[in-house]
Amino acid sequence: MSLVAPACTSFRPPSAAASARQMTTTRLEGRSLLVGGRELLAQSPPEVTLRAGVDDAAPGAAFLGATAAAPSSRHVFSLGTISKGWRWLSLFRFKIWWMAPKMGPDAAGVPAETQMLLLETRNGAGATGDAVYALVLPVLDGDFRASLQGTPEDELQFCFESGDPDVQTMEAVDAVFVNSGDNPFKLMKESIKLLSKIKGTFRHIESKEIPAYLDWFGWCTWDAFYRAVNPAGIEEGLQSLREGGAPPKFLIIDDGWQEIVNEFTEVEEAPIEQTIFAERLVHLKENDKFRGEACKNLGDLVKKIKEKHGVKYVYAWHALLGYWGGVLATSDAMKKYNPKLVYPVQSPGNVANLRDVAIDSLEKFGVGIIDPEKIYEFYNDQHSYLSSVGVNGVKVDVQNVMETLGHGFGGRVALTRKYQQALEESIARNFKGNDIICCMCHNSENIFSAMKSAVARASEDFMPREPTLQTLHIANVAFNSLLLGEIFIPDWDMFHSKHESAEFHGAARALSGGGVYVSDKPGVHNFSVLKKLVLPDGSILRARHAGRPTCDCLFDDPVMDGKSLLKIWNVNNLSAVIGVFNCQGAGNWTWPVNAIPHVPTTVNITGHFSPSDAESLEEIAGDDWNGETAVYAFNSCNLSRLQKNQSLEVSLCTMACEIYTISPIKVFGETVRVAPLGLLSMFNSGGALDSIASSVDSSYTAIQIKCRGPGRFGVYSSARPAICRVDAHEVEFSYSDDGLLAFDLPDGPSLSHHRNIEILYRLS
Repeated sequence: MSLVAPACTSFRPPSAAASARQMTTTRLEGRSLLVGGRELLAQSPPEVTLRAGVDDAAPGAAFLGATAAAPSSRHVFSLGTISKGWRWLSLFRFKIWWMAPKMGPDAAGVPAETQMLLLETRNGAGATGDAVYALVLPVLDGDFRASLQGTPEDELQFCFESGDPDVQTMEAVDAVFVNSGDNPFKLMKESIKLLSKIKGTFRHIESKEIPAYLDWFGWCTWDAFYRAVNPAGIEEGLQSLREGGAPPKFLIIDDGWQEIVNEFTEVEEAPIEQTIFAERLVHLKENDKFRGEACKNLGDLVKKIKEKHGVKYVYAWHALLGYWGGVLATSDAMKKYNPKLVYPVQSPGNVANLRDVAIDSLEKFGVGIIDPEKIYEFYNDQHSYLSSVGVNGVKVDVQNVMETLGHGFGGRVALTRKYQQALEESIARNFKGNDIICCMCHNSENIFSAMKSAVARASEDFMPREPTLQTLHIANVAFNSLLLGEIFIPDWDMFHSKHESAEFHGAARALSGGGVYVSDKPGVHNFSVLKKLVLPDGSILRARHAGRPTCDCLFDDPVMDGKSLLKIWNVNNLSAVIGVFNCQGAGNWTWPVNAIPHVPTTVNITGHFSPSDAESLEEIAGDDWNGETAVYAFNSCNLSRLQKNQSLEVSLCTMACEIYTISPIKVFGETVRVAPLGLLSMFNSGGALDSIASSVDSSYTAIQIKCRGPGRFGVYSSARPAICRVDAHEVEFSYSDDGLLAFDLPDGPSLSHHRNIEILYRLS
């Protein structure tokens, strides 16, 4: 009798690699959704589905979906409850056009129309433990779009809708994207890049052509004139800015140049402010204000302002449908596009937060929509005309209106994508440099359909006559840039240089990574503010990325918690920059609407900032960096030396700010420690720096720096140099005990070129 050994059934522990992979995967176990080894959602219903393994390089990436009992054009599915220990940041549409941030701990507080949910949990007590971040991102899935919302019962739901009763489904497959990581900024970037690859309907900002106007100072006509814009006023504004030393090289001719008609001036029951939004476009050329003796036509004006005032780029405003109320269907010039009058239908998500007077007006009076099969022809006709008269690009407004017009057109996603594709094709055909600014476009249909468009407004308008909205604006644009900044260059909007909040807004624009432009009335300027942003040649010192809140600010309310400062970070070629803003006390978030108006107060807040708050500092510094930095405070003019994990205390009153340039200190020639700071009189001092190099001979250690100018140049130096030269000419310099070496960069023969700086240290 022979015996056969039984198969081995003893337990083998998983390998370290397998365990690590399991900790990073997203998976459903029982009724729990686990991300990064933590339970994110509990009590998930059985109809929730998970598609994991969407990319081998991102084991934590997955899609959530759900299955319904019957087909519909709109479903609301529960995902479960948010587990304890997490806190979240929501970017949600507080009104149809725009997103805003909200923070909280549980699912009940997640607002309707949430389009991004970033969550954080930590090991151990307090804020010192290792963090895990989870991204829950509702996206487009076929002809449907998803959004998140909480319920009073503390459930997190996703809404799945097509916007057309005839476009129905029972199943959401890839509706909500989930991913996790230990760094929120890397998580956002990697997730958006992965999504763009999987979905194929949009591109990451690094894959897009960036419009050249962004590197030049601009002026927009909107707040200067509103719809009363005219040729004489435009010339007057350009001249007053140019004569004051801040020459605009970029101009937006905003709303007011087109030929429109108001059909409803006789409608007694309609307030005039409502009928304005229902006005319609009559034809594609300029109105009578731009045709006359002083200005023959739009082309005559564009030629004059380019030749006389040195403007490089002229953009013209138009709405996605031509004008706010679309086009006039009975106009002879519009009949070729087969327009028809339709009436918007808002989704429950739109009306769950703040209603908007513009879309409410269009619901009543209708929109003249162009046949989707003719929309490219319309855009091509409009843009080819503008291009023929010297206009370089367009600002395209009122884009989210398309989500309300999907009935009978295949739904909101399909209709939006049809229009966006036609728009981008026309831009590419008629303008040279991807010259488009997208505006009022914060719905997921537009965001995740942007294949080419590279610039988008980051928030609701700057409102100069609303004092309680100034601090909100800065917080809003910074938080919205977390998502928008991965797909667009966020445009933080115009501001007024002569305004009680001008320094606050100007400092923020310097950190934004986007365009810098004002909407001053002609002759009403504060050049002391403008010259901190604009060089004499009209160029600006634009940072490399989208300005975003620092990691430790992401889940704190910088507007209403009464204790938190807002820190915004960015990087330049050789340095980082952090702006610290006190946004408390001046205003409240505008939702929900309070019956009692906010009374502004002044709140003094003390906080801390550290060089490590700036992401990517190690990448700028290079491999041979020991972690020491030179930190220059713009307003106080103080220079400090800090290790990257050390911190400084900062105290600010309401609507005050401080900007810190953070430059890694590097050792040259074995003994000299140097950290270039840039142009000390500019908000973003380090934005002027291009490169640094060194050489050593028998007599000197020489540091070579390329920097834009003119202006007062500063550099941290551990020793007093023997000689400083600018473009081979020796210059006088000052050197203080704190190590600040400074000297003037004079005007050069060509202001747009870099100055060649040489600092020589005599070898002992």
